[in-house]
Amino acid sequence: MTNRTLDELDLKLLQALQLDGRAPFNRIAAVLGVSDQTVARRFRKLRATVGLRVLGMTDELRLGRSSWLVRMQCTPDAAEKLADALARRADTSYVALISGGTEVVCSMKPRNRADRDELLLDRLQRTPRVIGLNAYCILHRFYGDRLGWLGKASALTPAEESALRPGPVEPPPGTATVDAVDEVLLAALFHDGRATIAQLQSESGHSEDVVHRRLERLRAEGVLYYGVQYSPELMGHDVGAMLWLTVAPAALSTVGRALAGHREVEFAAASTGRVNIVAAVRCRGTEELYAYLTDRIGALDGVLMVESALILRQIKQLALSGVPSGGRAGY
Repeated sequence: MTNRTLDELDLKLLQALQLDGRAPFNRIAAVLGVSDQTVARRFRKLRATVGLRVLGMTDELRLGRSSWLVRMQCTPDAAEKLADALARRADTSYVALISGGTEVVCSMKPRNRADRDELLLDRLQRTPRVIGLNAYCILHRFYGDRLGWLGKASALTPAEESALRPGPVEPPPGTATVDAVDEVLLAALFHDGRATIAQLQSESGHSEDVVHRRLERLRAEGVLYYGVQYSPELMGHDVGAMLWLTVAPAALSTVGRALAGHREVEFAAASTGRVNIVAAVRCRGTEELYAYLTDRIGALDGVLMVESALILRQIKQLALSGVPSGGRAGY
């Protein structure tokens, strides 16, 4: 993965934070063979140059909640306003303008069926100048969530990666549950995944021991993980695109696993609908996107049709999934 503004140490730090967003700077420094001050300085630089943020993410599937990718066709004067309104909602994690600026794509996780129906069946259907809507329920993720795109950078050596990776998480069977205190902690970490224990104590009103125990439990149960938000354009990957694939049912799993292994893919999932795989990709330019579509996608057996749309502008980018457990706002 080449880039325009980042050197090898920057990429190593980004990948280290993708592995463990709350890793202390001194532990990262020890593994990378630099000083604590160097890591802190690089962290501040990345916040300024590529918009680095560490986010505490909630795995809504572990809480028994569904995830949706919604594609809306609008009149030319409406798309940007709709995208801005959707971005203000707490239950959306990704909002972008695509296809000449007349379409909006949005990743959303309604907390319950009533919230889902209120948005998909009522509010969006009645929104003026929305002339078409397709909603895809995510059935299975092949890549994304905990497996961030930075993991494909291969900046860290295997030994460095092993030293920085937190212990494995094997969530118990069934769905997890959270209470009001958990939701406060998840919401605080969503805004700043590296919030200090003192800050989390202040937010929750509970002791340091209680906060520690709850964070460990949420992680052990697979509810809480950490993601890294940044601007891939500033790393040389200027062209983003959404792909909608129609795949023969017998090839769905094979194609999905193949997509997960492609360096260009930052998200891929099986979905409901005639279009049964949705994916997001990043390339260094339109020629690279063309080569990817023809050489990589075109070589996959079972792919019957592909539609691609350039991502013109990302209004909200908190990864294609993962939202705070509590709260809603806006639209």
